[in-house]
Amino acid sequence: MKKSIKVLVIDDSALVRQTLTDIINSDEQLEVVGTAGDPYFAAQKIRSFIPDVITLDVEMPRMDGLTFLKTLMAQYPIPVVIISSLTQNGSQLALRALDLGAVEIVAKSEIRSTKEHLEESRIRITDAIKAAHMVPLKRKPITTERLEHSSAKKAESRTLNPSLDQTTDKIIAIGASTGGTEALRYFLKQVPANLPGILITQHMPAGFTKSFADQLNTICEVTVKEAADGERVMRGHAYIAPGGKHMELYRSGAKYFIRIRDGELVNRHKPSVEVLFNSVAHHAGKNSVGIIMTGMGRDGAEGLLNMKEAGAKTIAQDESSCVVFGMPKEAIKLGAASQVLSLEEISKRVSAFF
Repeated sequence: MKKSIKVLVIDDSALVRQTLTDIINSDEQLEVVGTAGDPYFAAQKIRSFIPDVITLDVEMPRMDGLTFLKTLMAQYPIPVVIISSLTQNGSQLALRALDLGAVEIVAKSEIRSTKEHLEESRIRITDAIKAAHMVPLKRKPITTERLEHSSAKKAESRTLNPSLDQTTDKIIAIGASTGGTEALRYFLKQVPANLPGILITQHMPAGFTKSFADQLNTICEVTVKEAADGERVMRGHAYIAPGGKHMELYRSGAKYFIRIRDGELVNRHKPSVEVLFNSVAHHAGKNSVGIIMTGMGRDGAEGLLNMKEAGAKTIAQDESSCVVFGMPKEAIKLGAASQVLSLEEISKRVSAFF
């Protein structure tokens, strides 16, 4: 079978370049057609051939990955998968790279994984590249306003909503993958601070979800945080599943709580949208809203159907506003979505529900 997706690997570590090459070439659809130790060498190679996807380290000598990414997107809008360390600086740079046009993140720890975790690592890396390849080259990222006055606005919203510390019997559950960081940023910036608790599974590796949640928390009226095992779901809060762990909802009496657990990949993912949606269908049923957003594959489609059959309101993001119309498409095919809406319409409709 002829390899169909050509990949250029950019990393200053020869070991990482070789390991990534071995992993990528093990997939029948992928082929590494070049490697480069820094962006200068990469630029020379791109002048002679245009790869389908680039994997890029963001912390490199001579020219950092972010500077290279800005130049690349201006000249050759090639889908980019970011390879980053789990340090605080590394995770912040990776999230900044998503803002600049990169479409997926892979943790360097997944490249150097131990033998027993090698298959999960291989799936994560190859799926990230395939997802990036599905992204339109000249897509226009959702733009969001800068952060001026956001802290003051958030403080004001909390003053105007004294009920934020009260529990609720309603739940909003959201699942997203490729393109989801932008979609979630847009959605959470649009919704008011007094919504019921929001549980979010975004496909993202361990070590990056806390930085992502902290970043969102500075620009949204709702309080955004990485979810913790056993914590109670509160109105006016959005909880993001920790990378590398499954998140579930459970109920104790009239109150909802979060369970964080390890386990096998579900639909090739951990965290899995399917796991979240199934738990919400079981414990919240008609008191919930399920939303499936942009992403490759079918994770969450059957879970959204379970939510619908349990009486939940269910929404799928439409094709025109998706970066990758995979997960919503599969949910729509199953009849799991009661409504198919644009990203802008989703935020308005959910706000109107409550």
